[in-house]
Amino acid sequence: MNVTIINTGGTFNKRYNPIKGQLEVPIDNIALDKIIASCHNVDFEIKNIVSKDSLDMDDNDRQIITDVVNQTSNDKIIIIHGTDTVDLTSAFLRKEVTNKKIVFTGAMVPMSIDEAEATMNFSQALGFLSADIKNGIYLAMHGVVVDASKLVKNRKEGKFVIKD
Repeated sequence: MNVTIINTGGTFNKRYNPIKGQLEVPIDNIALDKIIASCHNVDFEIKNIVSKDSLDMDDNDRQIITDVVNQTSNDKIIIIHGTDTVDLTSAFLRKEVTNKKIVFTGAMVPMSIDEAEATMNFSQALGFLSADIKNGIYLAMHGVVVDASKLVKNRKEGKFVIKD
């Protein structure tokens, strides 16, 4: 299986910068490389773009993501994205992309702090793409992969839940 990963940053990728004394989104694949090192039956193409906390993203960034998706010949795509505005970006893509299988994923806790959530969410996205699914935009978070418009971030509880 061939999968394109579009890495846009978000908490998934954040690491502590001891000089600045804060978490920041680096422009690299260190978090992702740890996970995909165990994927022996998948060929990955990784594209690093935007590299921001999703709260700092705007429609220009969403257009860049959309353009990269449209220029990618692969129809199986995982987008690593921050959880705060993944709903906005997935809705933006839904207007312009219909011929691909896209799974957004991310993490509420940086991989550099606790690898479990990011690894689980990415693994769910990858497993979902290996199934016979129809083209669409999905979100893999906290134990489920569903149409991206049906999963919302419950900020009070700090988790994603299926919308009624």
